[in-house]
Amino acid sequence: MTAFTATVPGRVNLIGEHTDYNGGMVLPAALSVSLTATLIPREDRRVGVSARGYPGSAERSLDEAAQGHWSDPAVGAVREANALGLLHGGASLSIRSTIPAGSGLSSSAALIVAILKAAREAAESDIPDLDLAVAARRVENDYIGVPCGIMDQVAVAVARPGEAIALDTATLEYSLVTLPDSHSMIVIHSGYSRKLTDGRYKARKEECDAARLAFGREAICTLDPSEIEAATGIDETIRRRARHCATEHRRVIAAREAIDRGDMAVFGALMNASHISMRDDFEMSTPPIDALVADAVELGSTGARLTGGGFGGCIVACVSSRQREEWQARLVERHPKARYIAHIGG
Repeated sequence: MTAFTATVPGRVNLIGEHTDYNGGMVLPAALSVSLTATLIPREDRRVGVSARGYPGSAERSLDEAAQGHWSDPAVGAVREANALGLLHGGASLSIRSTIPAGSGLSSSAALIVAILKAAREAAESDIPDLDLAVAARRVENDYIGVPCGIMDQVAVAVARPGEAIALDTATLEYSLVTLPDSHSMIVIHSGYSRKLTDGRYKARKEECDAARLAFGREAICTLDPSEIEAATGIDETIRRRARHCATEHRRVIAAREAIDRGDMAVFGALMNASHISMRDDFEMSTPPIDALVADAVELGSTGARLTGGGFGGCIVACVSSRQREEWQARLVERHPKARYIAHIGG
């Protein structure tokens, strides 16, 4: 049987957290770390998958529900490829990845999108990347049960390493953004992993759903912050969640404008404000992450913030390209559990 292979990048979200399922803007960028999926179609309804970094291999049925197993995204992707008419049965899969699992760099989205792209090649289909991204989100939402937005899937399906995307998640309109050579966007793993399936991400999604009902607005990112503060009879936790979404949406717009005019001081300040909002209003950070962000700024980054779904994983920092290596060495010296993952720019 012929094997079909696809490689997709990991992504780091520069700014715009938890806005993608609330009708807001996001600004992710594709990284040099990547995931490669090799697919051999099968005539039966079995999915065999082996992945470097996981023990052994898995043999699953297309007809079984998600099991909370590391192979769930692969099974869901093959199921979706069948629904799209790209496959007509199971598949044997081999996965190689340099994206750390539990890092907040979209390893799950990359896995699903890579399998769908390999299946597209097998079918000699011309289905667009954006459609595959939407299909990948269905796998996360409907099969695995993670109530994520669309940002991760679009970022890894469309962008090439080093490119940033300004994405309107309400319309799926996007434009590529050129990052300045003067600064590097550095991704540092905190040393503390997280899982979107551990319940806290889902809890935040449910709180945002409650905010929609409380404010009578489907896209809470479009609420005016003054409207949020003035509303009466609103649970304070729900108010804080809505405030983060509305202000974060506006920070993404301002960050895009700052990049366009080369004002990285303003961009960094927006990153810092984003982290404070994630820490205080969305309550998705942790003390070790907060300490890592604080030291990143103290040691000379223009701005730094938690990135990804929260509760662990990576931070991203904007650092002058001339200072990148010295800054990185000093930060990791202070935080022995932390480690460098990738960078974009100079």
